[in-house]
Amino acid sequence: MASELCKTISVARLEKHKNLFLNYRNLHHFPLELLKDEGLQYLERLYMKRNSLTTLPENLAQKLPNLVELYLHSNNIVVVPEAIGSLVKLQCLDLSDNALEIVCPEIGRLRALRHLRLANNQLQFLPPDLGRSRELQYVYVDNNIHLKGLPSYLYNKVIGCSGCGAPIQVSEVKLLSFSSGQLTVFLPAEVKAIGTENDRVLPLQELAMRSLHHTYHSFLKDLNFLSPISLPRSLLELLHCPLGHCHRCSEPMFTIVYPKLFPLRETPMAGLHQGRTPVSFVAYCCSAQCLQTFDLLS
Repeated sequence: MASELCKTISVARLEKHKNLFLNYRNLHHFPLELLKDEGLQYLERLYMKRNSLTTLPENLAQKLPNLVELYLHSNNIVVVPEAIGSLVKLQCLDLSDNALEIVCPEIGRLRALRHLRLANNQLQFLPPDLGRSRELQYVYVDNNIHLKGLPSYLYNKVIGCSGCGAPIQVSEVKLLSFSSGQLTVFLPAEVKAIGTENDRVLPLQELAMRSLHHTYHSFLKDLNFLSPISLPRSLLELLHCPLGHCHRCSEPMFTIVYPKLFPLRETPMAGLHQGRTPVSFVAYCCSAQCLQTFDLLS
């Protein structure tokens, strides 16, 4: 089996194949042959459905830089590395039927991505920036039973969310939750604090991070100017990758969000979902002012 796999990949490399089918191979690890030397620079579509993969390599984008479609349906993938955000040409990503509990924010920043399939996983929240790119038009998260909130960027996109929103005891989950009336959603793990309309003064750390981010983007255009000597590594990493951007004004947010819920069943999209779904759209705002003025339907 191993020799047959190596032969298949070697032929694809030599003949510069654009499509590679590695479905039903009982793979427990990503094939090293795919990552050898320069990788497969011409490959555009990789099919690895129904294997037993648990993770993806950090250098995936380096070795397969021209991937347009990546199919990983029905594996055991628990974690997707942040490096997936470097697959700048990726248009279709299928991670349905895996064991994902978290989707890294970098997936929400894939600018060419049009189709994203995350159905039948164990997700409880989605990255706040998911859907911010206008290219992303199709998102399927069906049967993530504890997923209750969809970023408001996904409003007016084609979404599948049947089988989501089952009740769960908040005490069982080590995540911040936000409630509005009878609705409760879990917030991304990166969120450290929740703001309300009465919280008009931002925490000092959040003010400092936004100020630094604005300064270096406006004047130096390069956050790489900062080093671990000038800032602790944890803050430096956060500065490079905000937890999300305000759904009202696009201001980066680092530690605190001001959430606002819009039950899907109360929007014009309710008819597409039989009007019964307990899922809500979540607007992640950066301040009390944006929270008050954000309107999903405007």
